[in-house]
Amino acid sequence: MELTLTSAVPMLLLLILPLLYLRRETRKQTSADGLKAYPIIGTLPHFIKNQHRLIEWSAGVVSRCLTHTMFFNFKGIGLMAGAITANPANVEYIAKTNFQNYPKGESVVSAMEDFLGHGIFNSDSDQWLWQRKAYSYEFSKRSLRNFVVSTVRFEVVERLLPLLSRAEQDGLTLDVQDVLERFAFDNICCIAFSEDPACLSEEGLESNGRAEFMQAFDDAQIIVMDRLVSPVKWAWQIKKLLNMEPERRMSEALATIHSYVDKIVRERSERGEAGLARKDDFMSRFVSRGEHSDESLRDAVTNFILAGRDTTSSALTWFFWMLSGHPGVEDKIVHEISALRASSGSKDAAFSFDERREMHYLHTAITESMRLYPPVPIESRWCQHDDVLPDGTFVGKGWQVYYSSYTMARLEEIWGSNCAEYRPERWLDVEGVFRPESSFKYPIFHAGPRMCLGKEMAYIQMKSIVACVLERFSFQFVGGEGRPGLVFSVTLRMEGGLPMQVKKRGH
Repeated sequence: MELTLTSAVPMLLLLILPLLYLRRETRKQTSADGLKAYPIIGTLPHFIKNQHRLIEWSAGVVSRCLTHTMFFNFKGIGLMAGAITANPANVEYIAKTNFQNYPKGESVVSAMEDFLGHGIFNSDSDQWLWQRKAYSYEFSKRSLRNFVVSTVRFEVVERLLPLLSRAEQDGLTLDVQDVLERFAFDNICCIAFSEDPACLSEEGLESNGRAEFMQAFDDAQIIVMDRLVSPVKWAWQIKKLLNMEPERRMSEALATIHSYVDKIVRERSERGEAGLARKDDFMSRFVSRGEHSDESLRDAVTNFILAGRDTTSSALTWFFWMLSGHPGVEDKIVHEISALRASSGSKDAAFSFDERREMHYLHTAITESMRLYPPVPIESRWCQHDDVLPDGTFVGKGWQVYYSSYTMARLEEIWGSNCAEYRPERWLDVEGVFRPESSFKYPIFHAGPRMCLGKEMAYIQMKSIVACVLERFSFQFVGGEGRPGLVFSVTLRMEGGLPMQVKKRGH
């Protein structure tokens, strides 16, 4: 039911109560972010006003700070304190140098626990370490890479290219973001646990609750991010207790997610008992390393789906939008693909691993797009003990510390005067070969001990899609003028989707 006046009273009391017990902080710091501070509540109104656009708003504020770090402290009124930084030296310190002092933290783990459980993306200490070691061992195997390559090839050749061909013939406008999310969902399910949802097939999405699951997955990510960016860290728990929105919707989304994932775990277990399970998917490799409860397997599946579906689809959605406004970049990619075809003489519908490795310009074009629109635009850590960052910013025990790759991309001190421009050439050396940057300057795949294990897998998938698609088709964005809006969930999605018309290459 809707929130009534009677049920709202406890919530209002909990929000007001800290003001009655206002205490003075022992450490005083002078704000350098240019935000107007109000009596008692300080800069809190700015955060509340801009909570729905935190990424863009904070980028502007942080860029004005002398060391590109802003801090906020609302503990005097019983709320949270923290810092947001875009300083590479701070990123290195948080992610690597003093890694042990900056875990995910209880507040983050708690906010994401009903969604991700205690999977690798939502765990700390020994619980994180054993998963990291197990996954790292499997990701290093050539056999897994070969399995990834063959799975991606099938999805591209048998489903994606025919879908685009039908859209071109029928003159349809496609939501490319939706197409990419369905592709990535099929792909990660096959790679992770030999489950083929066939969402990219004509009939696949509407059967067996897949559309409901994908919508629930999107809803859960948005609501989790609402929890994480709220200055009142316990507000979501009160809303959940009182069955208020958006927590009511979260409960419904979780029921759908858990039902679907439990079905995957159950059917995979039944195939295993019958001797019918594959041995080369990631889940089989993972299970073979020890005993696992159904709950831990559910956590693993959910974390895999988040990593495999949402990050790569986010990256490519923004890539194809960027490409639509930079025809010169598209021409260079197509030229590189044509030159590789000519030199290899291959007539295969897809590209080999060695051919993709030689696509330096395509690699830079994708990398540059992720610089400007990172799939995970901001990362959060929790400070265990009082500390001072390399730029001199004090960080107190219990503070949330964020580093924003979205903001870093827009700082001249890091990327030069053309930082806001889409320029793949910035990643090429004098011989036209891709030249990587420090992960602390470009933390798109995170940095330090939590560096993304699936980086190579992500590039295999992204370069396979782009090369095969652009060899045959071009896209025309029909979503109007200006940049599409940002949907700030766990990953950076595009508001309203990515409407594109498909044209055959050369037509």
